[in-house]
Amino acid sequence: MRTIEGSLRDEVFAYAKKKYKSKPEYLWAKFPDYGILRHSDNKKWYALIMNITYEKIDPERSGPVDILNVKLGDPLLRDLLIQQEGYYIGYHISRGSWLSVALDGTVALGEITNLIDMSFDATASNKKKQEMRPPKEWLIPANPKYYDIVHAFDNTDTIEWKQGAGIKKNDTVFMYVGAPVSAILYKCKVIETEIPCSYHSEELTITKLMKIKLQTRYKSDRFTFDRLRSEFGIFAVRGPRGIPNSLSCELKGK
Repeated sequence: MRTIEGSLRDEVFAYAKKKYKSKPEYLWAKFPDYGILRHSDNKKWYALIMNITYEKIDPERSGPVDILNVKLGDPLLRDLLIQQEGYYIGYHISRGSWLSVALDGTVALGEITNLIDMSFDATASNKKKQEMRPPKEWLIPANPKYYDIVHAFDNTDTIEWKQGAGIKKNDTVFMYVGAPVSAILYKCKVIETEIPCSYHSEELTITKLMKIKLQTRYKSDRFTFDRLRSEFGIFAVRGPRGIPNSLSCELKGK
């Protein structure tokens, strides 16, 4: 491999190895200096380092240069960046918001690693994106006809509950108890997910459970269905759903 003085190639590979456990792969005998970084599950590339001549991306410059190709999820961001020195439309991978960055020190290493993170996110599988997303707040239904949810936390602060699609560990769930209560009664933190379960009845099928820990109790007259509908635009709670920021602030006492 040819070494270009001042190139940040080694620093980029070191960052990817430390954060994502990725090692460069050299796939082309004709281009032995081209190294790709890819996801371990879906095998998609999230970065490609190429050794080219500057004239191929900037006619006003000459000589060899290492460039990093990354994919951004936001085409507008790419269009803004290519107006700055050191950034170019993706060389040989111009489709799909790919961006080329000169690794000659024009762009700071910190900015480059941020772009690698963005590219890793943009090319990740749905499963990995779900794992990487920050904690989320959910409003989930609880039917007192099937389970005595009103007294569920009388003798314990932790129970197992049906896991809804998309919910993961460290999320927050606000439990809406159906008629005749018709109100949000509990705020809980999800402390475990993917607990196997095999339950089936005419009314309900459960294939996996989550473990939730009580954090806050609400009086039954505080977050009633009438209030959810009139103040926060929530007209039904039939399954796990996100909640508006205004309701989130109220539930957290802000």
